[in-house]
Amino acid sequence: MKSSYRFLFALSLMLVVLGSWGQSHKTLREWGFPTGIFQPGPNNAITDVPGVTVGHVTCIEGDSIRTGVTAIVPHQGNLFRNKVPAAIYVGNGFGKLAGYTQVRELGYIETPVILTNTLSVAAGIEGAVRYTLMQPGNERENSVNAVVGETNDGRLNAIRAMHITPQMVIDAIKGAKGGPVEQGCVGAGTGTICFGFKGGIGTSSRVLPESLGGYTIGVLVQTNYGGILEIDGVQVGQKLQKHDFINHVRRNENVDGSCMMVVITDAPLDSRNLERVAKRAMMGMAKTGGIASNGSGDYVIALSVAPENLINDKAKKITSTVLANSEMSSIFAATIETTAEALWNSLFMATSMTGRDGYHVEALPVDKVLEMLRNR
Repeated sequence: MKSSYRFLFALSLMLVVLGSWGQSHKTLREWGFPTGIFQPGPNNAITDVPGVTVGHVTCIEGDSIRTGVTAIVPHQGNLFRNKVPAAIYVGNGFGKLAGYTQVRELGYIETPVILTNTLSVAAGIEGAVRYTLMQPGNERENSVNAVVGETNDGRLNAIRAMHITPQMVIDAIKGAKGGPVEQGCVGAGTGTICFGFKGGIGTSSRVLPESLGGYTIGVLVQTNYGGILEIDGVQVGQKLQKHDFINHVRRNENVDGSCMMVVITDAPLDSRNLERVAKRAMMGMAKTGGIASNGSGDYVIALSVAPENLINDKAKKITSTVLANSEMSSIFAATIETTAEALWNSLFMATSMTGRDGYHVEALPVDKVLEMLRNR
């Protein structure tokens, strides 16, 4: 069954298209509601950061497999030989993020960033490691720190089947590309749920004015979290009477879930200031009404791909140029904006889905939400 996933991938795309008939799926900005003060890049995606690519493998099979893999490749060289300054911030640690301690200790990432479901983290590690070991120049390496994040898609997906394979991870990496990024029910976002609606993959970007450095900040998210949904300041969850803790008023809702956020910039930052950036992504999550509940794994992975600061693993001394602390505020603001928009986009771009045991999740009622935004 696992060897047939290429066919299943094609089938999944067909199902997504079929599920989209009669619906218009646009990002929040494409609906005419730009948020924040800074402008996005040409694709409004994490791939607007030079050299960054994204690949998905989507697995939809029968009535119970709803899962996938998303790979984010920071640059197009040998990542192990030219490592990327990085930091990880734990908003709430109910999760299974692999590779955290080495990033915390050494301040860099040496593999693509992999996102998948909770019980497929091991497959994510193996795939990322195998991909790294097969790269020219890595023939003698015996240690690789793979960074793999997850959310639990077990309500829509038969997660115990552990359908994801290392080869799927490798194929997601090899299939990564620049330009527009597929969003919604694709890759690692195939089976996720957000604020009680269908969640998924979302992305956005900001380009700072030249007077502020001209840097690009891109964010990609995997949304599977709860709270009280707000969109651009409008209390959508309350108006729709669908939010966490509503069981105390009307009916039960699940408050827990997780969110993975990946922030990449071409600004020259070291791991210390990247951790500061990662903290601001959590502020972006807060703007959407996310509460980082007790059972939620909310993590931010932040990277800088400034070419002058890539870390040559053979160098005995490293000289880098990094922004002063006083230059960080505009990057903080852009990160908050970009993260919030990426999270909202994951909802706007998702489609309704039925999965394991007939469990059904409706997509965000976009028409109702747009009316709220217009009439606020």
